[in-house]
Amino acid sequence: MGKPGTTNAETQLASLSERQPNAVRAAGPGQWFIVGDHPKTQREIEALFTGLGADIYGVDQSAGRVRILVQGTMVERVLSKGTSVDLAPTSFPVGSATVTLMGHIATHMTRTSMFAFELMVLRGFAESLWDDLVAMCREFA
Repeated sequence: MGKPGTTNAETQLASLSERQPNAVRAAGPGQWFIVGDHPKTQREIEALFTGLGADIYGVDQSAGRVRILVQGTMVERVLSKGTSVDLAPTSFPVGSATVTLMGHIATHMTRTSMFAFELMVLRGFAESLWDDLVAMCREFA
């Protein structure tokens, strides 16, 4: 989280990520998620937080959130059953991220490629979201 008026926060955060595309994701004004595919030790996380400086604060969310990758040529049609976000590539291009409701579940959604989205939810809602995704995919099976 950044203090109001913090400049270059996304650039600074990108330097702390694993340099993966879309690793730094907007989560609201002055808020970002940094995601990665490799687990970090507590010592590594503390070192990252120390590197943030005085204008940005880090909060480890790794134990409290689950990331789900949804992909395929029908992914927009599947996800549109659960959200009101316009998922067309012209409105929501690769790298776009937003917080939305997927059904009744607050979800952070990122388009990671033309036919792939990553959904991030609080751990306690992951199984429910998974069940909803299975139901939304049924017509395409």
